[in-house]
Amino acid sequence: MNRRHLLQLAAVPLLAGGGVGALAAPFTQAGPTSRPRPGEPGWPTKAEWETLKRAVGGRLMEVESPLVACAEGAGSARCEELFRNLKNPYYLGDEPGLTQTLGWVDAWISRPSVYAVAAQTTGDVLAAVNFAREHNLRLVVKGGGHSYQGTSNAADSLLIWTRRMNAVLVHDSFVPAGCEGKEEPRPAVTVGSGALWGHVYDAVTTKAGRYVQGGGCLTVGVAGLIQSGGFGSFSKRYGLAAASLIEAEIVTADGKVRIANSCSNPHLFWAIKGGGGGSFGVVTQMTLRTHALPDHFGAVFARIEAASDDAFRQLIGRFLEFYRSTLFNPHWGEQVRFRPGNVMDLAMVFQGLDQEAAEAVWRPFFDGLAASPHDVRLASPPTILAAPARRFWDPDFLQQIQGVALTDERPGAPRGNIFWAGNLEEAGQVLQAYQSAWLPAALLEQHRQGDLTEALFTASRHWSLSLHFNKGLAGAPAQVVGAAADTATNPAALDAFALLISAAEDPPAYPGIPGHEPDVTGARRVAERIDRAMGAVRTLVPQPASYLAESNFFEESWQEAFWGPNYARLLAVKDRYDPGGLFVVHHGVGSERWSPDGFVRATAP
Repeated sequence: MNRRHLLQLAAVPLLAGGGVGALAAPFTQAGPTSRPRPGEPGWPTKAEWETLKRAVGGRLMEVESPLVACAEGAGSARCEELFRNLKNPYYLGDEPGLTQTLGWVDAWISRPSVYAVAAQTTGDVLAAVNFAREHNLRLVVKGGGHSYQGTSNAADSLLIWTRRMNAVLVHDSFVPAGCEGKEEPRPAVTVGSGALWGHVYDAVTTKAGRYVQGGGCLTVGVAGLIQSGGFGSFSKRYGLAAASLIEAEIVTADGKVRIANSCSNPHLFWAIKGGGGGSFGVVTQMTLRTHALPDHFGAVFARIEAASDDAFRQLIGRFLEFYRSTLFNPHWGEQVRFRPGNVMDLAMVFQGLDQEAAEAVWRPFFDGLAASPHDVRLASPPTILAAPARRFWDPDFLQQIQGVALTDERPGAPRGNIFWAGNLEEAGQVLQAYQSAWLPAALLEQHRQGDLTEALFTASRHWSLSLHFNKGLAGAPAQVVGAAADTATNPAALDAFALLISAAEDPPAYPGIPGHEPDVTGARRVAERIDRAMGAVRTLVPQPASYLAESNFFEESWQEAFWGPNYARLLAVKDRYDPGGLFVVHHGVGSERWSPDGFVRATAP
């Protein structure tokens, strides 16, 4: 297979099978009805691209996917080295032609843009936005590149790549611009849109002794997570990352640099807080409130095996009651997973408890299991570990603990380039299916626990599913829930005790590379099994809401599922700040007006 053949394969789908009144204005369909591709009329000339290159200080580059290394042969040394690198999330993030997920069977594949602006300043972003608008180009924005929906890549596009905009500045006190005398100063951190959460935690917690609410995965980008709403491991205590946003700098489609906060551009500020990345403009930096650090963070791990179906059903019920009575509070987050084969995996985290207190919480549960040795068994002794909170994301500390964190092993990689060992399987993954649903807290009530137990048991006959307790805000303090209500995130999250996820992935793969192609047939079988598993869940929640960052690519009612009653207001913000639809992403606000690839206007306003 030659290089041209590989790039031709990459150009086709993967084996395709609150208050609107103050903002609303008549929507006008601005701009052309389609966008040009290379070689078509309207595509910029070489001289015009050179003009953009000068405007961004030489930081315009032609983009080529590293996967072309396999054009000389799938078994070549270069190709094999590439596929080893595809398991390193830092390598993936440092390549403008790659994304953290390489694709989703029957949905999308990672495709490089034609050109990328490797932005280092707001001026670089502004020049790129103006150039894209003036030439009617398909525009893509990428920071961390973690989008499961493939929104941070598109063929035949111009990429604004913010990876190098990664500065982190901690403030003892901060007042948003224009809010002097209206808001009290508060501790905060200003973060460039290309920064990753692991580096931010190291700066804020390890070095400054504060906490900032962010993502659980250390290689997720700051801007993308906040614009998606932003759940982290400790959301039951600190709320949505979006709710901690104090101020953002954003370049909008009209070529203006705007400051968005509660005093300036408040509607845009609200939309940024959970309305989805890549829909309203290019965020260049964000300022987030920081919180006092608890004494301890910690984790609990265990694998429990049941001897029979009946024993597994009873185990699920026993755990749900234990969760409701003991863990349904701001101390606890993360997940439990129910697997075919009658296996339950625990991977929980906690804050504000020391080792002795955490062990005391779990002792009744594990003692109860020990009293039924013929029905259930621990595959290994449970692990309960508390650590000083200031060291929870300390790279030096984590590297001393066997099997907890992995490092970027490239020569010269920064010391802070670490990631959780549990996230290794996600690096370079190809998704087979992914579905999620928020589960309302009413299902935990004792008279509903039997129904919930049966639904989870039935679902686990088809595929694994996990309950992410930190991705629902029921059980959080009232002020945390109230702050989340002032974001664009679907209000269903406020009353959910957990986000249920059922998903599957394959290792790094790409069509057209022998020995490294996606297992399409197997993926379709898995997708059917996950759909059956979710069918059991839908008996309890017939039309579930879901978290847009972790959801089904094929969700038909995505506006309602992702944003519920907030969608109309979001669309009004979109029409004010981007009436021409310069910013289009899959299932993003206003994307129903465009073809799936974002190149042809699909409907009249």
